[in-house]
Amino acid sequence: MSAHWASGSPRSKVRAPTRDPLVDEPVPDHPPAPEAAQEGRRHEGRPREGRPREGRGKEILGLEGRGTGRSLAAMTEQASAIAAEWAPTAGRILLGVVFFWFGYHELVQPGGWTQYVPVVSESSSLAVILVLAHGWVLFVLAAGLVAGIAPRAAAAVASVLMLEIVISLAATGAADTAVRDVGVLGLAVCLAGCKHQRLVLRG
Repeated sequence: MSAHWASGSPRSKVRAPTRDPLVDEPVPDHPPAPEAAQEGRRHEGRPREGRPREGRGKEILGLEGRGTGRSLAAMTEQASAIAAEWAPTAGRILLGVVFFWFGYHELVQPGGWTQYVPVVSESSSLAVILVLAHGWVLFVLAAGLVAGIAPRAAAAVASVLMLEIVISLAATGAADTAVRDVGVLGLAVCLAGCKHQRLVLRG
């Protein structure tokens, strides 16, 4: 028998755990890889991918809401500025179109408008002459308003002419038409007070 059997030692050699010379503790045979340990510590406390944190989502939504509100306010301000700049010009051109329409029909068919001439008989030649003269005045004012030739002066003359039309309509009993023309009179008065207009050939 060999000495190992006599001493009762095991058949196979068992390697005793090695010890760190600086620390009196046994070192495991298979220590965890340092990269895996660091990666585990790095991912501790991190939310899962694909699930943003609740606070971050609310912050993004808040920023988007403020950006949308600012853009709407800027667009509204820009639209107001454009309307304030071009509204007098649009009103002047539309008033010129109305005057052109009535002036044209008074010149072409004066007999259909003699009934609106106050005091004078509608079947008289004087009524026809007055309608023709009125039509020419409307036609000239329409050209001045649309072309932008002395627009404030043209609007002032148009205000006087519309006042005459409202009075004559009220005198002949056409109260409904007179009330409608009051609005046109108000537009002419407003245009007479506008100093800055676009598309003006001569101020």
